[in-house]
Amino acid sequence: MSLTDKRVVVTGATGALGGAVVMALLERGAICHLPMVEPAVPDGRPWAGHPRVIATPNVALDDETAVTVYYGALPALWGSVHLVGGFTAGPIADAAVADLQKMLNLNTTTCFLGCREAVRAIRRSGSSGGGGRIVNVAARPALAPTGGMVAYAASKAAVVSITQCLAAELVGESIAVNAIAPSIIDTPANRGAMPTADHDAWPKPEQLAETIAFLVSPANALTSGTVVPVYGRA
Repeated sequence: MSLTDKRVVVTGATGALGGAVVMALLERGAICHLPMVEPAVPDGRPWAGHPRVIATPNVALDDETAVTVYYGALPALWGSVHLVGGFTAGPIADAAVADLQKMLNLNTTTCFLGCREAVRAIRRSGSSGGGGRIVNVAARPALAPTGGMVAYAASKAAVVSITQCLAAELVGESIAVNAIAPSIIDTPANRGAMPTADHDAWPKPEQLAETIAFLVSPANALTSGTVVPVYGRA
């Protein structure tokens, strides 16, 4: 699954899953471009200072102009992995339209813009003849109906649709588009929020990163339009 000298964008790289994905790609030789919403690299990121990491601060990933400018300035691009997003939960009777709009903005709009600009960048670089890869992150509630998180599930269901429709659109260009659908990811924040849960049953960021690394690699020559359930034992 070599990615030697291939340039890959990773959004959401400052999160727990993002850090694991960046490290998995670096181990395979990739050059990682990281658009960050933060003004600077937060402390403790495992990829900080790596010579094959190009981190760009203050990129609003839900802003059309900002995302277009960011991708438009990239060198020849092989792949793009879209991890940035957000979560909310609660019964629909207590939800506001603003909650739905926030989830659509964080999860759906960022995915849509990342996919669109990745396609443009891959085509512009001339890489489409030799292929390219796009990987999105959906979620288990988008595939398995789950009460108490209608806004979140709807926004991630849209990610599933974007993934599958774009894969069909790009069949003739050898640009594979896939997504993973995790259950609750084993992160410090999730452990803190659910201290009595069976944390060992949750998928680990490093395990999910291995799946993403395969999907974004040239070794994935056949799989496109697939949403891979990565639930762990949860």
